Amino acid sequence: MSLELYSFWRSSASYRVRIALNLKSLPYVTHGIDLTKDGGQQFGAAYRQVNPQSRVPTLVHDGERFTQSLAIIEYLDEVFPGARLIPKDPVDRAHVRMLSNLIACDIQPLQNTATTKYLREKLSLDDGKINDWLREWITRGLDAYNAHLERDPVHGRFSHGDSPTMADCCLVPQLYAAQRFGVDPAKYPRLALINENCSTMAAFQHAHPSKQPDAH
Repeated sequence: MSLELYSFWRSSASYRVRIALNLKSLPYVTHGIDLTKDGGQQFGAAYRQVNPQSRVPTLVHDGERFTQSLAIIEYLDEVFPGARLIPKDPVDRAHVRMLSNLIACDIQPLQNTATTKYLREKLSLDDGKINDWLREWITRGLDAYNAHLERDPVHGRFSHGDSPTMADCCLVPQLYAAQRFGVDPAKYPRLALINENCSTMAAFQHAHPSKQPDAH
């Protein structure tokens, strides 16, 4: 078995996949792609050969290449035994996917480097207005995530039950980003508790951006 992850230490999407790999106890080799160096290493010819979309993460497994963090996590859950990240029951599975997509599709794309670069360079927004943009969309998304949890009949220590799922792989990086951009997770006591429960697990600890070999 050979697993390679093309990743950026601070990327939320890469962070999700690192958590999933760790929860599955899968060893992997990290290739750091610096999104901030030389105009973005993701746009270089070498990485374009790996991922034509010029984004991270990319997972390579025995020569097969996979992009998009949720697709990667689902692949890992289907191919490798161990801790299940997506429940078997159709209703539970749909809940976990719903929460995951809420973050991966509705929040994170509005805060990524490509979006903020466009706001700065094309729309001439200053840092203050960009920060307002980030806080607005992160807050709206976390409000919705929290509201879904309040209505979910399945309660527990994590986003859906008493074991971490793909939803938690998405939530923890988003809360990390929220703090970076000035949104205090303490506003959401239940989300903060889930984050605390995750933080006690080695899989989450070792996936943290500060622990990555390319961190700076």
